[in-house]
Amino acid sequence: MSKTFSILIPTYNEHDNIAPLLERIAAAVQEQNYEVLFVDDNSRDGTAELINSLSTRYPARVIVRKDKRGLATAVTDGFGLVNSDTILVMDADLQHPPEIIPALIKAIHDGADIAIASRYVKGGGTSGWSTIRKITSSGAIMLAHIFLPHSRQVKDPMSGFFVFKSSVIDEVKLSPIGYKILLEMLVVGKASKVSEVPFMFQLREKGQSKLNISQEGEYLKHLFSLMHRSGEILRFLKFLLVGVSGTIVNLGILWLLHDQSMLNWDIRIALLVAIEVSILTNFILNNYFTFRDRRQSGSSTLIINCLRYNFFSIPGGILNWLTTIVLTDKSNGSYIMLNLVGVAVAMLWNFIANSLWTWKKR
Repeated sequence: MSKTFSILIPTYNEHDNIAPLLERIAAAVQEQNYEVLFVDDNSRDGTAELINSLSTRYPARVIVRKDKRGLATAVTDGFGLVNSDTILVMDADLQHPPEIIPALIKAIHDGADIAIASRYVKGGGTSGWSTIRKITSSGAIMLAHIFLPHSRQVKDPMSGFFVFKSSVIDEVKLSPIGYKILLEMLVVGKASKVSEVPFMFQLREKGQSKLNISQEGEYLKHLFSLMHRSGEILRFLKFLLVGVSGTIVNLGILWLLHDQSMLNWDIRIALLVAIEVSILTNFILNNYFTFRDRRQSGSSTLIINCLRYNFFSIPGGILNWLTTIVLTDKSNGSYIMLNLVGVAVAMLWNFIANSLWTWKKR
């Protein structure tokens, strides 16, 4: 490896941005020993030809792919073609300002395995985004944080502007779908320390945006793929299985307290007791089965986590109680069946809250 760092840039029809991009990179990094590798998906606007013509002025080269297309595979193909152990990934459209590169490289020199240009740490942000795009971005991050615990260590796991040490992906099989390469590396890579550097995401000035609705679908496919590969799908299924056992406990206690002639408790009181008993049995099973890998030892920790589980189960318990009581009063239907509706309404909340806080990834 002969370069201090490599800059990897996927391109497709970015002719008008190439010259200003290379000029700004050169001004930002000055005399550092770097290279710029463009992986081009056979652009029709002369992107590759322009890069070749500029290679006498800048340390830039281009690889043209004629049999593939897509940002994810362009970047992963480029990983094996660079001449450095430090690799920076960015877009060609100038939405990622090259002036941030020195700060990212410094973070690596300071010990980070991955350094991320982040829109969501103090000092970062987005320029000119519509409300819909802001909501979409925040929603994508929220889904990642809920279902992929490894992504919670950073505020902007969706960033496409980052630098990393090649050791992070040594002997790691990367299978990204779409364009969220960083998320893939955070979940399946081998990074011990991750840093975030604030930056202001810019609007594209030239060329056409590649963002479209199909990429949102690809993101959901990628999310599911990472959940499967990281074991989080299995964890969710375990949580559901525990939830089924808790439902049986809930219904059993409710039947015992409300239906038996010797007890015949008011359904509102009986349901409260049934919910609390099922919460306690669910906690025990989740602690030793669903979240066994995140369980911490010690009786005091067990008690604290039990209290925390109860606290985060309160909204779900209220939903369960209200759904059962209200629907029973209005429909005169079977409280058993309506209680099952209440349990279903509460279950997803319980998984999200307790995954994020009671057994959070440490």
